[in-house]
Amino acid sequence: MKEKFKNLPLRSGVGIVVLNKNNKVFVAKRIDNPKSFWQMPQGGVDLGEKFIDAAYRELEEETSIKNVELIKELEGFITYNLPDHLLGIIWKGKFKGQKQKWFLMRYLGKDNEINIKTKKPEFLEWKWVDLELITELVVDFKLHVYKEVQEKVRKIIN
Repeated sequence: MKEKFKNLPLRSGVGIVVLNKNNKVFVAKRIDNPKSFWQMPQGGVDLGEKFIDAAYRELEEETSIKNVELIKELEGFITYNLPDHLLGIIWKGKFKGQKQKWFLMRYLGKDNEINIKTKKPEFLEWKWVDLELITELVVDFKLHVYKEVQEKVRKIIN
């Protein structure tokens, strides 16, 4: 990590694993990355906001999904650092990475209720995938996050 960024704080964030009735996981392709990387919904926590409230808010902002039930809050936090080429660029250069709280939720709606063409769209397209595939789709610097999430979710749904 570049020396001038190593003392930056981690951004507080949430991630949401959304399962459909067949236990497939919601993933979407980011608008701001030209490569074929997919991710689960995630985002920052506002000052004074509870993690669970941030999770519901981010999920709706990114996907229009409201019709979910909470299965479980995943234990602990998972952190990642940004790669050097993104340091000082994303999140207005205020953070060196993220410390995330993850939630597992069940989607109760129909696929046509999902709309990624939101006010501030973050995704180009979305799909349901097997839990086992999430680690093959993610950007490399978040791979360890997705492996840990995958392991925790596997224990819950099996």
